[in-house]
Amino acid sequence: MSAADEVPEQAERRPEQGPDVVVWVLAGPLTRAGIPELCACLRDRLHGAEPGWVICDVAALTDPDAVTVETLARLQLTARRLGSRIRLRNADGRLRGLLALAGLRDVLPLEPVRAPDSGGRGLRLQPWGQAEQRKQVRRVEERVDPGDPVP
Repeated sequence: MSAADEVPEQAERRPEQGPDVVVWVLAGPLTRAGIPELCACLRDRLHGAEPGWVICDVAALTDPDAVTVETLARLQLTARRLGSRIRLRNADGRLRGLLALAGLRDVLPLEPVRAPDSGGRGLRLQPWGQAEQRKQVRRVEERVDPGDPVP
């Protein structure tokens, strides 16, 4: 089976949610050979549509790697060329870390995480103490290296 034959299983198109939002589900494994076909599918989906957001649900990508990051970056480039933008939904910690490592955190924005409905009461984390109130580390000694320049 060729990479082009696998593409329909990798990308599932869902109905639009509003006039300018497309939800697109990516499932793996993604291959480098399948990237052009995924970009063509996205191009076909967005052709003639009003510019807007493409929400790319990546929850099914259980083992993200460099190919995953490359695929997402190329899909974003394709969407931007057509006047749209991709936002990632359900990105796990590993994918978030890979995007940060690649310097693509701003290029591939994440959809805000919604807190589960708790009767209007979300989990609120409060900072504990100010920097001046925290414990000071003891026994820190500064030494001057003879090779350091004199200030």
